[in-house]
Amino acid sequence: MIVFERLEDINNIEPTVVALGNFDGIHRGHQEIITRTVKEADAAGLKSAVFTFSNHTSSVLKNVPPVKNILYAEEKMRILEEMGVEYVFNIPFTEEILRMRPEEFIDRILVERFNIREAYCGFNYSFGYKASGTPEVLMHEGLKRGLGIHVQEPYMIDGIVVSSTYIRRLIEEGRMEEVTKFMGRMYAISGEIIVGNKLGRTIGFPTCNTVVDDTMVTPPNGVYITTCTIDGMLRPSVTNVGVKPTIGTYEKNIETHVFDFAEDVYGKQIRVDFIRHTRGERKFDGIEALKKQIQNDCIEARVYHRQNR
Repeated sequence: MIVFERLEDINNIEPTVVALGNFDGIHRGHQEIITRTVKEADAAGLKSAVFTFSNHTSSVLKNVPPVKNILYAEEKMRILEEMGVEYVFNIPFTEEILRMRPEEFIDRILVERFNIREAYCGFNYSFGYKASGTPEVLMHEGLKRGLGIHVQEPYMIDGIVVSSTYIRRLIEEGRMEEVTKFMGRMYAISGEIIVGNKLGRTIGFPTCNTVVDDTMVTPPNGVYITTCTIDGMLRPSVTNVGVKPTIGTYEKNIETHVFDFAEDVYGKQIRVDFIRHTRGERKFDGIEALKKQIQNDCIEARVYHRQNR
């Protein structure tokens, strides 16, 4: 898979079938669009491509609050490659692009740069100045230019339209099993394992600690049944997200207790996949009460992992 990070680097490429969208969660609706793009490109002997922005459009729009990411950039690229995408146009969203008329956007970017023959997009795709480019505009202008434009209807699960906005809300509410259903994969947090206060180790529950990435949407404070990956090995675990109110004042962080694991992993990378939220964070009367609750949390998580191997 070839990733283009600058518009000016895209020159004289082979004809493409392009999936259009932000694809910030690559949820099941996004997967449908991308899968159709790859299949059509393969059938037509063209290159499959995804056009997305390396920054969220909210970062350029005035008076719009920043939107938290669902996927890390490297994770997004990994998933796209696994789906068989050949080109990714991962360019910055700029003031120049913001101000393009829809027709200019189609001609200067889709046609001249991407050498597009067909495009797939969602029902709510927008582009061009003040989001005046709609799927209907794209179809109308595409027809005039001999392009095949395919618009996907809302992708629904249990009567609910699958969207990144809805998935962000599920994550923020800790509804991890629903997140998995709508995304088609578990929500995950990755980061470097850092040295914590080592309380967990002193009470028999050592943890791998990571800091919260402020650019990512994060679940509410509490305890979660999880799995984690360290050095390429997937292991059962239980994770606490929070500020440790029982023992003092701390910044929100992520502490993962890996079952039957005692290696020194400081400085290594960990990926934590969230399966189920089991309880909220609360302040206990003391360390012994906290220790007893952690024991119960571990028992619950171990039972789940044993039953769902």
